[in-house]
Amino acid sequence: MVRAESSNGKKGTGLLGVGRIDVHQHLLPPEFLAALERHGLKTQWAPVTWSAEGALAMMDEQDIATGILSLSAPGPHFGNDIEANSLSRQINERQAALVQKWPDRFGMFACVPLPNVGGALEEIAYAYDVLSTDGVILLANTNGIYLGDPAFDPIMEELNRRHAVVLVHPNALAGPPAKGVRPSAVDFLLDTTRAALSLVFNDVPRRFPNIRMILSHAGGFIPYAAYRISQQSNVADPVDMLHQLSNFYFDTALSASPTVLPSLLPFAKPGHVLFGSDSPYATNKTIGYFADHLDAYPGLDLAGHAGVNRKNAEVLFPRLAIG
Repeated sequence: MVRAESSNGKKGTGLLGVGRIDVHQHLLPPEFLAALERHGLKTQWAPVTWSAEGALAMMDEQDIATGILSLSAPGPHFGNDIEANSLSRQINERQAALVQKWPDRFGMFACVPLPNVGGALEEIAYAYDVLSTDGVILLANTNGIYLGDPAFDPIMEELNRRHAVVLVHPNALAGPPAKGVRPSAVDFLLDTTRAALSLVFNDVPRRFPNIRMILSHAGGFIPYAAYRISQQSNVADPVDMLHQLSNFYFDTALSASPTVLPSLLPFAKPGHVLFGSDSPYATNKTIGYFADHLDAYPGLDLAGHAGVNRKNAEVLFPRLAIG
């Protein structure tokens, strides 16, 4: 795909030279880092550094016009509801301040203190009514309980009422990782797959149709294994199950490869694939590696590339639309 010059002199991959919208970009705010440190988890969950200025520099380098920020795993809850409620509020207010300062460059997915359902409902209300959040991030599982569990129905009801955009992000699996295998390399993909199946098996997409859910990392194993799953699951209608799975949105974070794209793009509903970087956990070099594979992919025409890079996300986030 030919990269056009944008109005600020940077290279842009989107339609008319306008850069990408990145729906999978994380922040590591000081409140979160301090909480990880208190709980002895900083080395495990925060092996990289982050700053707003560094994020903007990365975005300029990678042709990203806007990054929708979110808090990655393990989220804001470390076992104490009061701490989790306070931490969620601090992080969301910090995100909102960044969006206010750079409204064209940043958006936000508000974090919520699950498994505290009451606290999560309060934070959703504050995030939408006070902070004007662009959406909400939910971890695929919390203490081994997946998103489709009826315990989370009140959350889904509220998100449905608000026509929310939700980023479903993987978390650590309940069991121990395989020796020598980083959880983010394989377990995260399984966690997202489990969450998607939990949602479908519990009829969440049909019961709460106004929620637009984005599955991280191309949906884990869903596009590749969906037909196998539909035939080996106890469902009355495998075709309907495939329809529900393909109706999720999927981001390309760490996933826009020559082997994933031929599976993802035919499986996902048209318009349901979105650009994602996974910065700062993915380095600039890694982000560029996958972005270059996406831009070189011959299975998309010019409009298809513009859709994945920007236009599909504009439908979910109309404040970022350029017309």
